[in-house]
Amino acid sequence: MPIKSSPLPEDLASTEATTGSAHKTGVDHYENFPVASLLCPPQLRPAVAAIYWFARTADDIADEGDALPRQRLDDLAAYRADLMAVAQGQPVSPRWPAVFERLRPVMAQFALPVPLLADLLSAFEQDVVKTRDGVGYASEAELLDYCRLSANPVGRLLLHLYGVKDEPSLQQSDAICSALQLINFWQDLSVDIPRGRIYLPADAWALHGVTEAQLLTLDSNPTTINLIASCAHSARARMLKGLPLVKKVPGRGGWELRLVVQGGLRILDKIEALGFNTLARRPKLGAWDVVVMGWRALWM
Repeated sequence: MPIKSSPLPEDLASTEATTGSAHKTGVDHYENFPVASLLCPPQLRPAVAAIYWFARTADDIADEGDALPRQRLDDLAAYRADLMAVAQGQPVSPRWPAVFERLRPVMAQFALPVPLLADLLSAFEQDVVKTRDGVGYASEAELLDYCRLSANPVGRLLLHLYGVKDEPSLQQSDAICSALQLINFWQDLSVDIPRGRIYLPADAWALHGVTEAQLLTLDSNPTTINLIASCAHSARARMLKGLPLVKKVPGRGGWELRLVVQGGLRILDKIEALGFNTLARRPKLGAWDVVVMGWRALWM
């Protein structure tokens, strides 16, 4: 599901452990949910891994290292050109062979919707521009529109692989993926804000009496805590709207989705256990959390 580093969680099972030799980005990533885990049907694992590494590599272009914004945008444009070349059956540049050699057969076999892959690149480009310009999100609606590009395409791509295409299911997938993206944001405040990224929407600041200066200094006080708590509660409500989807995805894929959903909900539990103070500390999942998630998944 998402990728802001998105809601494709890696904590439960690594891609390398389940799909063989994975593409190396040179970046050590921590995420909360399984990618191509053992619950994924074997025939779909190469496709899931290809989609993941396509998005993961684009995210690294936008976010890692010390490249200037202009270079990041140029590289993302070149990456987009390679995607379109693959979609049209044409050769790609030699820059990202491990990504596009893996993606090409998957796109052909499953007729992956290219606009969904392109939407992910638009989200990463938006991240670069907003970080460069030092601007955040004015409203929850604007932030959710970002989730529409950064997170929801991943869920829709995975549903496409499973042959689930009815509109109610797509809407439930969007609810889950947007919730996962938002949870990732609220989990990562202590990491993102020092890097110049404030995903908390400005209209929510005003509602809770929070100033930008308080956020930039990671000031934990009753107003900032109440702001984070409100955002976390909203993300939980959004996740719950998507729960019927777990019974629509067939076979082991449905169980994997249950664990993904429970991973997001468990992070919300840990955020709450911290008193919603993720300005000071980033919660992570541990071994006991995986046990709890598995037990809860059984009863969904």
